[in-house]
Amino acid sequence: MFDLAELQGNILRGYTKKPHVRYLILEVADPIAARRWLADSVSGRNGVPQITSGDWGENKPETCFNIGLTYEGLRALGTPSASLKMFPNEFVEGMTARAWKLGDVGPSAPETWPKPFNEPKRIHLIATIYAKRVDQLNDVQERAVADKKKAWTLLDTREGCSFPDKRDRDRVHFGYLDNITQPRFEGVPDSQRHPDRQPKAPLGTVLLGHKTNLEGLMWQVPQPEALGHNGTFNAFRVLEQDVEGFEKYLDWAASELLEHPQVDELLPPGAEEKIGQVLPIEGRRGALREIVAANLCGRWRDGTPLALSADAPDPEVDLTDFDYGRDSRCPYGAHIRRCNPRGGQIVQRIANNSRRLVRRGVPYGPRYDRTSARVLDEPERGLLGNFIGASLGAQFEAMSYDWLNLGLQDPRITGSNDPISGANDPDTGWFDLPLKSGTMIRLQGLPRFVRTRGGAYTFLPSLSAIRFLGSQMM
Repeated sequence: MFDLAELQGNILRGYTKKPHVRYLILEVADPIAARRWLADSVSGRNGVPQITSGDWGENKPETCFNIGLTYEGLRALGTPSASLKMFPNEFVEGMTARAWKLGDVGPSAPETWPKPFNEPKRIHLIATIYAKRVDQLNDVQERAVADKKKAWTLLDTREGCSFPDKRDRDRVHFGYLDNITQPRFEGVPDSQRHPDRQPKAPLGTVLLGHKTNLEGLMWQVPQPEALGHNGTFNAFRVLEQDVEGFEKYLDWAASELLEHPQVDELLPPGAEEKIGQVLPIEGRRGALREIVAANLCGRWRDGTPLALSADAPDPEVDLTDFDYGRDSRCPYGAHIRRCNPRGGQIVQRIANNSRRLVRRGVPYGPRYDRTSARVLDEPERGLLGNFIGASLGAQFEAMSYDWLNLGLQDPRITGSNDPISGANDPDTGWFDLPLKSGTMIRLQGLPRFVRTRGGAYTFLPSLSAIRFLGSQMM
């Protein structure tokens, strides 16, 4: 049975009207008090913030509050060992042990992560607060970790906020419009802003205990049923974005392309005027910068997909109603195509729609200003990301390993990494810009733009599971 009121609200609905988010990273201080806290969180008793469910009724909550538990957290709470044994290996091992599957090597390796992520066994619960204002975040945090509860030790926090300008509310630091679409699920009403040509996903894509799109396969539900049913998994990631490095690479690439013998095929003389009608550019070099940026992502920075408008951004097209046919001009190696090949032809044909994830993300750190003077120690900025699915291994890890960092979906990109979020190195990184003639211009020296600064695998329990965990006795 499926009931939105039994799900945590951040699984199937985004909190887009609440631009501020804060993550509380907690360790169990007293297992009995922590279980009592969980029991209280279902209804908001005794001052504990109430878990936000997927069913809001007629009254939208002022703030939203949700939780995710790590394997170490479940164990610290006294979850029965028979239940713990039924969780998948990747969740049991945790994110740091799976670093090589995720491209978390070199500057992204777990040994470089700051506190508290350098002590993963201490991270037991990640509570997430969403609000319109910072004072609301403060109020909910105070109630969540009030000293009198003595349930948790607050290890640290991470905080993000959407950009304040309404026009830029869904942008990320690299300048792209983001948060455009999410998977639609069978039997779940949705009110997304854009239609989407992709098939609706079965509920088992995101919830345990439901049918998946892999024939005859359902993911194991940890028992008892109250614990595992309608739960899901989340890969929480702190992703630092080297925006200055990204903009410098666009500068370099544009200068190289200006001298390339096929530059007029990539940007016919005068075509920069059409690009300049939508995006702020300066002349032909500025247009080439945006062409490179669009090809690396698979979208122009205003969100226009290259699959629909490859020569210039087009504010009139729908941002999600497209696919990758044989004549698509979206590069095979572009970021959005690697993350989600839609109906395009790939080597692992059965995997086209099996690795879909619910993605939630919000920027952290100050917005990058290309015109301002650089300081010696630039503040860190990036994305606080959540990648939610019923199988960490078959969805998030498979996407990260096979598609983002190996390019196994097509022989033409195999051996390359995702140009934006992949584990690139300037000595070996490359990206091919497709031309109308069917030939390519290869960009060399692609560096790494995204560095992992922390994260954890968490289980997002249903409301029934939170009640179950709250009622357990040692």
